Order: sequence, then C-alpha cells, then structure tokens
Amino acid sequence: MSSACPLNFERVDSNVTRFSALLVASLVGLYLYTNSVYILYFLAFDFIMKLFINRGISPVSMFAEFLKGMFKIKDNLVDGGAKRLAGIFGFLFVVLLIVAHYFDIWSFSLGVAAVFLACSLLDVFFGFCIACKIYFIIKKIYPNFMNNL
Repeated sequence: MSSACPLNFERVDSNVTRFSALLVASLVGLYLYTNSVYILYFLAFDFIMKLFINRGISPVSMFAEFLKGMFKIKDNLVDGGAKRLAGIFGFLFVVLLIVAHYFDIWSFSLGVAAVFLACSLLDVFFGFCIACKIYFIIKKIYPNFMNNL
C-alpha cells in the first residue's frame, strides 16, 4: 500500500476542495476578526450539508465550483475518503469554536482556530492534506474505517 490516500471509490475534484478550504479559512479568519458567532453557524450548516445531506447544495462548495469554472481550471480527481475525513475534522473544529465562543474561552478559540487555519491553508497553498495522512494511517489499522461513517 502506498502513502497516497487509499481508495474509497468516491472521487472529488481537488481544485474544488482547495477553493473550499480557502473560503472556509477566510470565514474562520473573519470570525476571529469580528467575533460573530453567526459565521460559525454558517460554517456548521455548510459542513452538515457537505457531510450528511448533499455536497452539491453546500453554499461553500457551490461557490468553489463557480470559482473553478471562472478561472477555467481543469479537474484533478482524488480519493474522496480523506476529503470526507477532513470535512469531519472541520465540522468538529467549528463545533469547538462555537462552544468556546459561548463559554467565552478566547485563548482556546485562538488555539483551535490556529490549528484549523494551519490545516486548511496547508491544503490550499501546498496541496498537503493532513486528513489524508491520518486517513492512510487509520485505513492501515482499520481497513473498513470509512465504511462505518
């Protein structure tokens, strides 16, 4: 087994996910600047749409698709399993930010946001998906991991 993301037989466009990660990182940065919890609600709603309902009707995904088309970027299909795991991590980060916001734990919010931004921006600028690496390790230990999610 190579160090590439193992196949889960779902393919997603890497360019769309990178645009999506840039938009999410921008919204997290906007939250840090404005301290408006409504931005986090929007992100939570968007992650729920992507993960549990239909990725195609997620506002961030639709805008990312629009940007990809506008810049006329070709498809770059990759395994969707790691990107789904990245979405789950993103959703958990957003939930942690919402909880920290309501408990008024600003230092914890900054820490969570810093990790979230680092992961997102690594994917945006370098194409390095941390969730992909974690996914590979988990798939080696538990081969049916994503089948249960």
